[in-house]
Amino acid sequence: MKTFKIKSLIVMGEEENNITKKEINLHDGLVINREDEHGWLIEAFTDKSYYQYFKKLESIKEIMIQVKITREENDPAFFITEIVSLNEISSEKINVIFEGKIVDHIKSGIEDMLQAIIEEGYQGESLLKKFKELI
Repeated sequence: MKTFKIKSLIVMGEEENNITKKEINLHDGLVINREDEHGWLIEAFTDKSYYQYFKKLESIKEIMIQVKITREENDPAFFITEIVSLNEISSEKINVIFEGKIVDHIKSGIEDMLQAIIEEGYQGESLLKKFKELI
């Protein structure tokens, strides 16, 4: 197993039929490569103000997230995940745990490709399907 510190987290989701990128303000977080068939665990420790946002995402089986690991200047890693746990830690803090697979970050232009797919009008499940086809 390998463990890394999260420096930033962006959740890509669908709101009112539009694809959005929501940057999550983190207090702390970890990315764990379990090096097995279950893939990666991503834990984000953040403000309770995000609880309802993540609660809405809990039923979605494929959530795309973008994570910067170790240093802010690093290129982001992309993951296709689902929320496996959402916990109230205190009256002001929560943690959300994602489980998923990393998308090969070595492929150049992945963010540009995603933007082009969005501009072509793909949304929701069709966006994810088209993205998976292209990667």
